[in-house]
Amino acid sequence: MQDVECRQPHGKKVPTIVEQSRPLPVTSDEPLLRTAFKHSASALKADGVPFALGGGYALWVHGGPEPIHDVDLVVAETDVEVAANSLAAAGLEVERPPEDWLFKAYYYKDGAEEAAEEPALVDVLHRLGGIPVIAALLDTALEQEVLGVRIPVLPPTPIMIAKLLSLSEHYCDFAPLLLAVRAVREQLDWAEIRRATRDEPFAEAFLLLVERLGIATQF
Repeated sequence: MQDVECRQPHGKKVPTIVEQSRPLPVTSDEPLLRTAFKHSASALKADGVPFALGGGYALWVHGGPEPIHDVDLVVAETDVEVAANSLAAAGLEVERPPEDWLFKAYYYKDGAEEAAEEPALVDVLHRLGGIPVIAALLDTALEQEVLGVRIPVLPPTPIMIAKLLSLSEHYCDFAPLLLAVRAVREQLDWAEIRRATRDEPFAEAFLLLVERLGIATQF
């Protein structure tokens, strides 16, 4: 599974600095990724860290397919350290990859890093499409109840803009984007998407495709 935000496959963990880690056990039969989402979102909420749900899970809330590879939480660039400390204190293993627009937090099943099952991945993004996240973007999120946790959820338009801006010759898979766009097309501000991705050839190609497929009306 490619990560459309960073144009790289998730794959195995990058060996980087590991911060305080005290994983908590999973006590239900729900998918591990859902547990990781609830645990990480609840930690940030309890610690008063401003954040919003983004990426595939936010699109899922708006009607898209449920992601199975990771959870994307979005924080302001000025709140990166406090967010990392919050998740580390909540028992997730926090790592700093070479990319400077996010950090990763891993949630282990049964609280054991030696478990055979891969940990659930939570990406905490502080830049979207190369643009630093600021409070004004988080303010566009509306509170919704997601899997029993009431949290702010970003609207579909800025999420799709970020995904389109990440397209390049290194990663240009339209298939997952088409699935998401078909599901949330009536909630998207197509004029804003066109404006924000102007002069980006891969984004323009995708927008032409969705127009020709009848997913979006003519711009």
